[in-house]
Amino acid sequence: MNDLESWLSDPAIISRKSASELIFEELRTLILSGQFSAGSKLPSEAKLAGKYGVSRPIVREALRSLQILGLTETRTGSGTYVLAGGGGDISYGDYSARDLIEARPYVEVSAAGWAALRRTDDELSRLLGLCDRMEQEDNTEAWVRLDSDFHGLIAEASKNAVFRDIVEDVREAMARQSGLLTVLGPRRQESNAEHRAIVEAIRKGSDVEAQAAMDLHLKKVEAAVSRIIGSEPR
Repeated sequence: MNDLESWLSDPAIISRKSASELIFEELRTLILSGQFSAGSKLPSEAKLAGKYGVSRPIVREALRSLQILGLTETRTGSGTYVLAGGGGDISYGDYSARDLIEARPYVEVSAAGWAALRRTDDELSRLLGLCDRMEQEDNTEAWVRLDSDFHGLIAEASKNAVFRDIVEDVREAMARQSGLLTVLGPRRQESNAEHRAIVEAIRKGSDVEAQAAMDLHLKKVEAAVSRIIGSEPR
């Protein structure tokens, strides 16, 4: 019996409440440690479901999160293959999780404050509409696109071209991070409430409240990301 067969034969007992997250964490650890090396094929959904005693959709969520992080790719009709291993910071394309955590507050907190002072009625209406749509959206991918639009529109409403262009440049990375959080936790509902608070402050024209609401939102995002990737928030 080889190492992979030995690992598969060892039953794993996990809590169903956070099953996809725990499966993701173990597979991620195995990839980053090199036990599942770059180029290797992961066990099938059926085999992983059997190992963990969960349904295939739960396994699928964990595998999707690995793909969001760029650690694996799924090849139609073939399976899921490891793209990267050997440790290092988690990346979303060109930017790492640490890059986003460190940079976003310096841009988006200020952008929210200026948006409160400079937004147009049309921009406010669009922000409120995005909040409504996010609160009603059940599809994860559609919600992530709306979330990306939300943060981009706040930067646009700040009337600061630097903030607008920076957020536009990192929107793909932000969307991939958002996708990870919505798959592996209750962040969608929490984010909806935080987004609503940001827009309410912008509606009131309070730059101080808008900055505080955005700062709280980004700190919650940082805590969720840190919990998933196994590091401590600042």
